[in-house]
Amino acid sequence: MNDVVRYAREGGIAVLTADNPPVNALGHPVRAGLKVGLERAIAEPEVQAIVILCAGRTFFAGADITEFGKPPKSPSLREVHEVMDSSPKPIVAGIHGTALGGGLETALACHYRVAVSSAKLGLPEVKLGILPGAGGTQRLPRLVGIEKAIEMICSGEPIEARQARELGLLCAVVEEDLAETTVAFARQVVEEERPLVRVRDQDHLIHEAARRQEVFQSAREHYARTKRGMMAPQHCIAAVQATTEMDFEAGMKRERELFEELVASDQSKALRHMFFAEREAAKIPDVPRDTPRREVDRVAVLGAGTMGTGIAMTFANAGFPVTLIDADEAALERGMGNINRHYDQSARKGRLSPEEATTRIGLIAPTTDSGAAAEADLVIEAVFEDMELKKKIFGELGKTAKEGAILATNTSTLDVNAIAKSGKRAGDVVGLHFFSPAHVMKLLEVVRGDRTEKDVLATCFALARRVGKVPVLAGVCHGFIGNRMLHAYFDQAFRLLYEGALPHQVDKALYDFGLAMGPFQMSDLAGLDVSWRIRQSQGEEEPIADRLCEMGRFGQKTGAGYYRYRNGSRTPLPDETVTKIVEEEGRKRHGERRKIGSEEIVERCLLALVNEGARILEEGIALRASDIDVVYVYGYGFPAWRGGPMFWADQQGLGTVRDKLAACFEADRGEVLKPAALVEKLAGEGRGFADLDKGDGG
Repeated sequence: MNDVVRYAREGGIAVLTADNPPVNALGHPVRAGLKVGLERAIAEPEVQAIVILCAGRTFFAGADITEFGKPPKSPSLREVHEVMDSSPKPIVAGIHGTALGGGLETALACHYRVAVSSAKLGLPEVKLGILPGAGGTQRLPRLVGIEKAIEMICSGEPIEARQARELGLLCAVVEEDLAETTVAFARQVVEEERPLVRVRDQDHLIHEAARRQEVFQSAREHYARTKRGMMAPQHCIAAVQATTEMDFEAGMKRERELFEELVASDQSKALRHMFFAEREAAKIPDVPRDTPRREVDRVAVLGAGTMGTGIAMTFANAGFPVTLIDADEAALERGMGNINRHYDQSARKGRLSPEEATTRIGLIAPTTDSGAAAEADLVIEAVFEDMELKKKIFGELGKTAKEGAILATNTSTLDVNAIAKSGKRAGDVVGLHFFSPAHVMKLLEVVRGDRTEKDVLATCFALARRVGKVPVLAGVCHGFIGNRMLHAYFDQAFRLLYEGALPHQVDKALYDFGLAMGPFQMSDLAGLDVSWRIRQSQGEEEPIADRLCEMGRFGQKTGAGYYRYRNGSRTPLPDETVTKIVEEEGRKRHGERRKIGSEEIVERCLLALVNEGARILEEGIALRASDIDVVYVYGYGFPAWRGGPMFWADQQGLGTVRDKLAACFEADRGEVLKPAALVEKLAGEGRGFADLDKGDGG
């Protein structure tokens, strides 16, 4: 045995207990310890059955992802499972916490599976751009059927223990002490002389599915729509289909071939990058993990508009009492009406029970009394992007908010330091930039002011995770990380219109690249009037957008923006009126228009993002290039399977990126494409943004 797998005997039951904190990942020491322990238990005559348990907070929660891309070390997980398959003695898995990926595959290689009711089981490999590579695609369908197996494997989402029991994935769900009950279950198996139920031999569901091959075509079409552009779901379906076309050993070989294709793919590299990037984003170098956190039990949100109500629902969904404050009674009523409609619809669609919907609505208390914020531990201002209004609010909060309360602004562009100074409590002030719709979008930019206290940052990062957000630290500048880069992106999108493209052509090129939507459809969704108001306050012009706004075309909410929308539909339709405006303004600026292809559209828009991201890194606005990738994947619909704009740039090679930027700049495509100093430096040294994140000089 070894340090991470213990061997014990309870009468005739051998108990193998893995203890590899924090999540019992199935790294080499665990696999080696399991194999030795299994072989010892099988060899000892006194042992009648074997139990596999895990110490700590969870069962095996998956493979050790740090081993990906490295030479394999024997024993592989498949080798461990081969020992289990050949065992003449029953093996019982006792599951608590989560049995994920290789953890669930190990449980499937056991003869019996017992779990506590709070356990969750799943195969999330698709989220890393791979498939279950240790028999999951071959064993799971044999227990739960083809359709459910495809759903579990292609979604990557875990299921609850009780559902797993109903599906036949578990043999028993217990409430008592797991170790004790699993050992008792193993004794019962021995006493009753139950057969060794090898999942690999359970073929009746497979034979039935072989007669319904249309199931696989339907699944391919479904996941082509819902996981657009992703290779892994299609490979997962092919692996599951192999169960109906070949025997178990041949199916395992096919699974391995498909796994190896995926693990070597750019998509999997990108998704694994995002896995680590999200975890790195949670780390602030000068804010240690043990930094004390402030108590936050009650939240107040100032402003009952779209953002304010979305933020209120975010906290109510996590069980926080929220006071929603707006001086305008009518605005407050509209806001609460929208909240009620949202929860009613969620209940009607089965996303929440009626009781849950009622509870969440009840957690939000509307009031016009600004003094009600004095009771909150966290106050979030979500009013219009008006600096003077925000300064006034924070001046009042500086006097009325209780001592120790965190005072947050949801500004998307304005100077957090200037806002903080207005209230004489700058240490308590932080930017919490939620993304619309706030109760849906996962990104939260946590904007650190010059005087923001470390315990405020630690508290906000912990709170973000409690309410289901992915936090990223940003410094103070106009637009922080995401919107500052978005400004450069839109600069190129508009230049493309003036030079010869049309809105639907730009949007389609970027959608086909993998973005959730293009810039002009995004503008219609957000509302053209928002940016128009900002331009007016700053004395700026954007002729195409301004003309549309002057016509009252504010996007989806008015039925017209860059597109037309029929009878309340959200389907964007190209509009001749917009084409005429774009062509007129383009000729004013450039004379003759030219034909622009999709490749140029994608390249220029992405180069603008990357170049501005490099400037943000130079200035220290973002801590890491990977933080920028997290911002763009979770906040702006950049495809995770492309790894974010900075990862994309590294994949192209920064030498190539520099040269293309320089060519665009020389062709008068705009100042935003003048190569950033950091791009020049890294390209000249033959390095990438990832080298900076690793601390490799720079």
